[in-house]
Amino acid sequence: MRHVSKFLTLVSAGTAYRRSGSALSFAFACGLGVLTMGSGTAEAQSSKSKASSEDLTNPAPMGSETQPVPPLSTTIPGFLQSPYGPPSFGAPYGTTHMFGTWGGVQPWLQKHGIYVAVDVYESLMGNVTGGRHQTETNAGQVGVTVDLDWHQILGGDWSKDLWLHTLMVNGHGRNLSGDIGDNVTQAQQIYGARGNVVAHLVWAYAEKAWFNRKVDLAAGWIPTGTFFNNSPWLCSFTNVSMCGNVTPTKYLNGGRDWPSGNMGTVLRLMPNPHLYLMGGLFAVSPHSYNGGISGWSWAQSGLGKLSTEVELGWIPEFGKDKLIGHYKVGAMYDNSRYHDLYDDGSGQAWVLSGRSPRYQSGQTSVWVLMDQMLIRHGDGPMNGLMLAGYYSYASGQTSAMNHHLVGSLLDTGKLWGRPLDTWGIAYQWMNFSRAATLQQEASFDNGLPFQSTNFGVPHGIQSHENIYEFFYSYHIMNGLTLQPDFQYFNRLGGTTRYKDAAVLGLVFNAAL
Repeated sequence: MRHVSKFLTLVSAGTAYRRSGSALSFAFACGLGVLTMGSGTAEAQSSKSKASSEDLTNPAPMGSETQPVPPLSTTIPGFLQSPYGPPSFGAPYGTTHMFGTWGGVQPWLQKHGIYVAVDVYESLMGNVTGGRHQTETNAGQVGVTVDLDWHQILGGDWSKDLWLHTLMVNGHGRNLSGDIGDNVTQAQQIYGARGNVVAHLVWAYAEKAWFNRKVDLAAGWIPTGTFFNNSPWLCSFTNVSMCGNVTPTKYLNGGRDWPSGNMGTVLRLMPNPHLYLMGGLFAVSPHSYNGGISGWSWAQSGLGKLSTEVELGWIPEFGKDKLIGHYKVGAMYDNSRYHDLYDDGSGQAWVLSGRSPRYQSGQTSVWVLMDQMLIRHGDGPMNGLMLAGYYSYASGQTSAMNHHLVGSLLDTGKLWGRPLDTWGIAYQWMNFSRAATLQQEASFDNGLPFQSTNFGVPHGIQSHENIYEFFYSYHIMNGLTLQPDFQYFNRLGGTTRYKDAAVLGLVFNAAL
């Protein structure tokens, strides 16, 4: 569903953003969890100054800090000295390109305050066993980002740390998980939510910092997960329930994430490089597509309700090796009214009584994310053995999924002489709410069709789903990675309707 968070890891890491940060980043989120910056060896990196690598707005993903930093990177102002804290602003995709400087075009553009990145992402996957039937699909995306540094363009003190950020994507392909019978999650990051259009707008927002970048304000068309409930390691994995900001928040109207944008604003306070507080206010769209299928229809009907998100983050560095960690806690409240999944107002199932569902006032979600470096392999915020995980909750009366728990372990390939490669293992547990289960039981017992929820129409009575994932990302050359991926789905779609599915995949990512 997203690869800004790989095309982004987003901006917050950056996902991609994922920002769901990297040679490409989110964000995509949804950051580029697997892209790397530059080439070379760990020994070569030791000859580079640490300051030059921190000058990148979004540092490269885990392991890539072992590479020498390309000279172009020093031209990008970093809005954070503490890597992978809250979202870093400036050009979110870095400056490493598979095609180098584009014949001198890139240095000229950057000298004049224009930062351009193009990313191509393809994900070929198939279930070797289990599911509704055996099949294979490809889902891909082309993304283009343009960032303008108005201080370089216009000059003057008033324009210092003033930026405009834009991102558009074009998606294609089919959804493997939908084909094999899983309506809850997707094995592929890139599928859906962008409409069948040539250029879907993901974000277009202005950003300004004051007081040596300790205060930062962003406003415009913004995916909420580009800033909130995102972490640097999420989009290293391919499953979309991890990539970008976390599930189930991003499946709530008030927390829809990449590639869905929202009219809104975000204020970030960072008194020191190890602590930040962010708050955001966003318009809530009642439609299936925020901004229409193209993302350009900002003045949709029914935008009278608001979603508020807050997040507190701590970014410590322990010991002489500066073992960095990221600890975040946040919450979202949407003041819209939503149908109860089960109750008709009298405690009975509305699928049987014929009455209208009871309205619930407001919708709440909370999240806790963490990662901690255990062993450092070299310079860089993610260059080492990392233990990571998160927990997220949403109100089960209006969200079919109410609990989501993830644990993961990530590292580089330094131990076998491949310091630019990365690998990771992860486990996900997704639990479905009592209200959703009661509704489904009432429908099943009375021969009625299952009703749609914020996770689509189930294939059976849902309880929980377990997902196991392993990936290995090969660094081929500057801006080019190839990532084999294995996922095992236990209780596909949260039900026992279909047999457990084993999925093999191959992801190609190129930062042109």
